[in-house]
Amino acid sequence: MYIELLAPAGSPQALDAAVGEGADAVYLGLKNFNARLRSANFTYSQFEAALRSIRRMGKKIYVTVNTVFEQREADRVYQLLKYLNVIGPDALIVQDFGLVSMIRSEFPSLKIHASTQMNIASARGANALSKKGISRIVLARELGLEELRLIRAETNAELEVFVHGALCISASGLCLFSSYLGGKSANRGMCTQACRRLFRQGAQEGYYFSPADLQLLEHLPDIAAAGINALKIEGRMKSADYVGNVVSAYRLVIDAIMEGNEEAVRESINRGQKILMGDFARSKTAFNFNTAKNEKALDWLNPEKDGGTGIFLGAITKTQTRGDLKCAFVRSSSRLIPAEGDSIRLHRYDDSNRLSHKIKHAEAADKKGSAYWISIPEGFGKGDRIYLIQTKALSRRYRPVISGDVSAFKRAPGFEKAPVPSIQTAKTVSRKTFPEGLYVSVSSVNDLFIVQALKPEKIMLKFTRKNAEQLLKENKKPLPFKASDIIIVLDPFFPQGDAEYLQEACTRLVDSGYMQFVVNNMGHFSLFRGFRQDVELIAGPWLYTFNSWALSFIASLGAEGFIPPLENNRQNLERTMDAFNNRVIRSNVFIPVFAWPPLFRIRSFLKSIYNFKTFSDNSGENFSLVSIDSINDNSSLVIPEKPFSITDKIPFLKEAGFKRFIIDLSGLPLKKSDYKDLMRSVQNNTPLPRISRFNWKNGFYSGD
Repeated sequence: MYIELLAPAGSPQALDAAVGEGADAVYLGLKNFNARLRSANFTYSQFEAALRSIRRMGKKIYVTVNTVFEQREADRVYQLLKYLNVIGPDALIVQDFGLVSMIRSEFPSLKIHASTQMNIASARGANALSKKGISRIVLARELGLEELRLIRAETNAELEVFVHGALCISASGLCLFSSYLGGKSANRGMCTQACRRLFRQGAQEGYYFSPADLQLLEHLPDIAAAGINALKIEGRMKSADYVGNVVSAYRLVIDAIMEGNEEAVRESINRGQKILMGDFARSKTAFNFNTAKNEKALDWLNPEKDGGTGIFLGAITKTQTRGDLKCAFVRSSSRLIPAEGDSIRLHRYDDSNRLSHKIKHAEAADKKGSAYWISIPEGFGKGDRIYLIQTKALSRRYRPVISGDVSAFKRAPGFEKAPVPSIQTAKTVSRKTFPEGLYVSVSSVNDLFIVQALKPEKIMLKFTRKNAEQLLKENKKPLPFKASDIIIVLDPFFPQGDAEYLQEACTRLVDSGYMQFVVNNMGHFSLFRGFRQDVELIAGPWLYTFNSWALSFIASLGAEGFIPPLENNRQNLERTMDAFNNRVIRSNVFIPVFAWPPLFRIRSFLKSIYNFKTFSDNSGENFSLVSIDSINDNSSLVIPEKPFSITDKIPFLKEAGFKRFIIDLSGLPLKKSDYKDLMRSVQNNTPLPRISRFNWKNGFYSGD
C-alpha cells in the first residue's frame, strides 16, 4: 500500500527542505483565504514556478484555501478558483462548504480535499463529503487508533491524518476563542493562539490549555496497517530546518514500512526519534492516539510549561543600549550559541506579549560561551524569556525547487463577478411547525421546568445520553413541553465511536414524536435518511453558513432552517440573504440573540486534573470550565463570563425581515432569576449589563 508523506511549505526555503528530504507532496498557501495568513506564503509567480518543478519531480502540490469567506468576498474567491482552475494544482484543501459548492458548480475539474477544520471524525461524515465529490478527508486530530480503523472499514474515501506538529486544545474547527477576543478568527486564518496564554485561578497561574506537540512516528506501523492513505506534518509557520528534520525522520520510517522488514522498521524509528530531538519544538505527545477517552490528559497538558516553540536560551537578566540597538544579557545552559541572523522568540514574563525577532547583534560575554549579549526589540526586558526558533545557516543545503527568474510566470486572478448560487429551499419554513418568535435552548431536561413559565415558542434541548434516556424513559415524569415543541440539538463533535448509539437514539426519538433536529456536523444528515420526509432539520451554527454558497450547499442536504455562526456579524448576515434576491430566505433563519459561546470544545474531562471552575486572563476577563455529558466520554467547554447578547436589537432584525430568534441558555447552569431578567430585557428592548457584542457590530478583524 502506498502511503503519501505530506509536508508543509510555508516559504520557498521550507519547500526546498520538504522536497529535498523526500516528501511525496507539499501543501502551501497563497496570499489569501488560507488558515496561516501569518506565514510567508507564496506569490502567484512563485507558486507557478514551484508547480512546474514539482511536477517534473513526480511529486504533488496541494493549495490551502481552508478558511471561511464572507459574502462580500465571493467575487475574490471566485477569481482565485478560476485562476487555480487554469493552473491546475493537484488538489485544494478546503474548509468552507461554500467553496465546495462553488468548485463543484463552476470548476468541477478541481480536486477537493476536506480540511481538518471541517471536523470530520466519523465514516458518516466522510461518506457524506465523498458523495459531494470530495476525494480525500483530513480527519479531526482528536481520534484514537481504533476509531481510525473503524472509519477506514466504513468508507472508501481517501483518509489523511496529522502525525506531527502543533495541536489545538479545541476540537478541530470548533474554536471561537481568538475570534471572541477581538475578531481574529481561527476560521479566517487569524488565530492569536489564545490557548497558549497564561491564565490565573485564584493565587495560582498556569498554561492550562497549551498542549504539547503531536508526534506519532512510533505509531506509523499501526497507522499504515489501519489503511490511512496520507500522513500530514503540521508547520506552515515553521522554519526550513524544522521541516527538513521532521520530513527526514518520517521518510525513514515510511520507507522501512513499505519494505515490510520489521527489524528495519524498529531501527528506522530509533533513528527518526534521534532526528526529532532537534526539531525546535515543544515536548511531544501521542495525544488521543492510544485511547479515544484520553485518560492520561497530563501527557499532553502541562500547566507549568509556557508552550513556546524553540530551544530555551534563558531569561534576560539585564539590558543595555549598544549603538542603536537594545541588547539583552542572557546566561544559558544550552550549548547553542545564538548568532547574528538567527531568529528568536521573546515571551514577556507575565505572558502579556510574544514576539519573534531576527538577531541583529550577538556577542559572547564569557570565554565559555554560556553568556552573551543579543539584540532584542523594544517592549522586552529583565525576566522575559528567550527561545531560539531558527538558525540563519541551515543545517543542510537543499537544491532550490524554484530556480532562476520567475518573471515569466505572469498569470494572476482576474476581476470576474461570482455567479449567484441556486438554493433548493424555495419556501419559508412552516409557521405552524416553527412559529415566529423566541426559541430557548437549554442543556438538560430539568431546565425545561425552569423556562416553561414564560412560554417560549419552542424549546431547543441539547442531545446528551442522559437527556435522550430521560426523554425515552417509560413512565417518566410528565414534561412541561410536548414532543412536537422540543427541537433536539446535536453536538458538533461527532466521533466514530458515537455513531451506533446516536443512530439508535435518534431513531427512537423520531418514533416517539421528536421530529425536529438541529444538525451541526456533516455526518448528522445521514442519521435521518430513512425518514427525511417526516423529520425537519435545521442547520446549526457549526456548519458555518457564512455565505450564500455555503447556505446553498447545506440546503441541498435537506436543511430547511439555518442558524448563522455565532461569530457572524449583521452586515454579512444581510449580504448573505440579499445574494439570493429572495426575501423568503430570511424567514428560514433562526438568529442567536443571546448565548455563552463555547470558546474551546475539548475532547477531555479536564475536571479530573483541574480542580477549578473559573479562571481569568491577563486582561481580567473571566471564564468558566464546564464539563459536558457527551455520548461515550465526558468532554469540556470553556465559556466566557460575559455572554454574547443582541436582545435589544430584535426590533431592528424584525424590520429587516427576520422572524425567529434563539436565546441560548445552554452554556452555564440555569437560574430562574437570570432567565426572568433576560426575558425582561427582551420585552423592553433594553441592553443587558456586562455583555459582549462578539463580532456582531465590528465584524472580523482585517488589520486595516
